[in-house]
Amino acid sequence: MMLLGKLPPFFLSCLLLTIIFIVFILCSPNPFNPISKSDLHQTLALPNSTSHGDDDDEILKCDLFKGEWVPDLQGSLYTNWSCSTIPTSKNCFHHGRKDTEFLKWRWKPHQCQLPRFDPKTFLEFVQGKKLGFIGDSVARNHMDSLLCLLSMIETPVDHYKDSEDRQRVWYFPGHDFTLMILWTKFLVDGEERVINGSSSGIFDLHLHKIDKKWTTDLPVLDYIIISDAHWFFRTIYLHNDTGVVGCVYCDHPNVTDFGVGFALRMAFRSALNHINRCRECKARVTLVRTFSPAHFENGAWDTGGRCNRTSPLSEREIKLTSNEWELRSLQMEETEKANIERNKKGTKFAALDVTRAMSMRPDGHPGEFWGNKWMNGYNDCVHWCLPGPIDAWNDFLFEVLRRKVT
Repeated sequence: MMLLGKLPPFFLSCLLLTIIFIVFILCSPNPFNPISKSDLHQTLALPNSTSHGDDDDEILKCDLFKGEWVPDLQGSLYTNWSCSTIPTSKNCFHHGRKDTEFLKWRWKPHQCQLPRFDPKTFLEFVQGKKLGFIGDSVARNHMDSLLCLLSMIETPVDHYKDSEDRQRVWYFPGHDFTLMILWTKFLVDGEERVINGSSSGIFDLHLHKIDKKWTTDLPVLDYIIISDAHWFFRTIYLHNDTGVVGCVYCDHPNVTDFGVGFALRMAFRSALNHINRCRECKARVTLVRTFSPAHFENGAWDTGGRCNRTSPLSEREIKLTSNEWELRSLQMEETEKANIERNKKGTKFAALDVTRAMSMRPDGHPGEFWGNKWMNGYNDCVHWCLPGPIDAWNDFLFEVLRRKVT
């Protein structure tokens, strides 16, 4: 200290500035690329904990599904290396995807903080229960996302797989919890027409008959997540108990084309009515997951359409087409109708309204990185990479279940 006192003031000031600069270099994670104020605010505002504390009232009143994607320095809770159950077609990194920035975003509702999914707390919440996803391959995509998250806490037992790997059942013995996918194309009974011994791509839907592929196991479920839509974008003839009543994309002079929306509404109405009227069923909550938009650009799936973006869109950039929003709206309407008509002791209905959030994520699809050798050159802009933006659906799932059960 005596030596410092003998130094001229100019040299003393230079020495102090040098010490401060060295400390800055050593302590800053990236001193030459500092976090922006907005990123820092989001980082501080998004705690890892799922504890609600004093924010319970705020969260319960908050619309979870109106918000934006904000930077998230933590990123995904799992990787394609840590989760061994990722289907190969959703393992985008395995098939050559290099960018990882699409994992570093998190959904932030405008009015509250959405708790981050905690697999340990979720398994405790569903202990002794059975949860089933009912729907198509996008429903399976969601189940696989949840499976990866829960596998961080307990390794599940692969309890059942059918010959087509569509019906799957996983069991977590440490929590006596069963997770399953009940695969169905249309929710109602549908058959593809065979012409000259070959599949035609034309379907007959019987709107008054429920697809038994999912109704058989329905009574054992405590929680239901039901969804559907993408199979309805093809030529379909609609039947009731008297015969053909209309079609979708049929271009038939004597049959009225009612469009995708009508067919999807009638299918959901039949499915939700069946759940409501199922006397032997015990489901406490039925969640309807709304339409998850595809993001083909510069063409359709079979005309060179691609989805090679690497970051989300902002809320002002999305353009929900009338068709996408129509499908979402009718699913919301049928959910509310089912909830009004439910028996007081029956299941509670609610929506997982993912349409707006996922409209902003054209960067989250497998695109060309899905490894399907039979469809080389085609892009998958319908399903979602694992890990990826679809993991946010489990943030929604747990919060909505918590609201409905407690």
